[in-house]
Amino acid sequence: MERLQRVLSASGLTSRRRAEELIRDGRVRVDGQVVTEMGVKVDPGAQKIELDGKIIPTPRLRYIVLNKPSGYITTTSDERDRRTVMDLVDVGERVLPVGRLDRPTEGLLLFTNDGEVAHRVMHPSFNIEKEYEALLDGHPPRTVFDRLSRGVTIDGEQAKPTMVKPIKITEDGTVVRIALHEGRNRIVRRMFEVVGYPVLKLARVRIGPLHLGTISRGTWRDLTGGELAQLREAVHLGDEDEYEHVPSQFEPRPAAKPARPAAGGRPGAAGPRRPPQRAAPGGRDSGRPSGPPSSGRDSSRPSGPPSSARPGRRPPQPAPGRRKPEGRQS
Repeated sequence: MERLQRVLSASGLTSRRRAEELIRDGRVRVDGQVVTEMGVKVDPGAQKIELDGKIIPTPRLRYIVLNKPSGYITTTSDERDRRTVMDLVDVGERVLPVGRLDRPTEGLLLFTNDGEVAHRVMHPSFNIEKEYEALLDGHPPRTVFDRLSRGVTIDGEQAKPTMVKPIKITEDGTVVRIALHEGRNRIVRRMFEVVGYPVLKLARVRIGPLHLGTISRGTWRDLTGGELAQLREAVHLGDEDEYEHVPSQFEPRPAAKPARPAAGGRPGAAGPRRPPQRAAPGGRDSGRPSGPPSSGRDSSRPSGPPSSARPGRRPPQPAPGRRKPEGRQS
């Protein structure tokens, strides 16, 4: 069973947010009945789902990982007739690449027709870590890795990895591992260019819980059930409420839980709200009693003497040389 708005999004006809609008507008029917509530679960394989009177396609969701070789661009089509990653993944469902790898970069690339999973993998708020293996031109000292760990500035913004470390030294250069959350264009290559050690070869080896493993270059496979469960958990798509962590603009937020009263009834502890109190004559608010409240007294009246008559305080005196105005003069 899947949420109705997610089935609409997965059909490729609309986005999830737009699907919620269509449901609220009464344009979606399930087995002939109009559905206007969010969160209704349906079985797309057994129930008839219609949008504006037309049955929507319900392809099965696919989750595919590819070991992208160098020389392919990450796009669905190219006007210059260059080789694209879609030439390597030939399936019946309309799957799309999640994120991108530049043309010379190799490694792990995720494809899916699940729009919600794709959105969450790419969105920086979900902190899905991407890990790369890079061959650097030269042998950087420890100070270079320390500088990268503190972050470097790219186009006026800081780029800071979650991990960077050397793996081995070869005749061609130094092999390093680096991981980061963001996905700006060519960000790994540009970070190493800033510190003076350009990247000669780059491959992505991990996306969140998904590892490249033993997938041969240029081949792909479907995710296992365990991998899919780990991916859904990483992007906070649980079985109980897939929108619990990222409510849409149409979904009502849960009401805040009332605060528990503090032990002993300390002042400021949450409890029953006091009824509104009248202001004292002259505009002073008498809602704050000057002494502890006692039973049987009106709490809207001060329990002590006026502030000007309290012991130890002088009543306010007029400023020297100033007379109190007796009335407006023309």
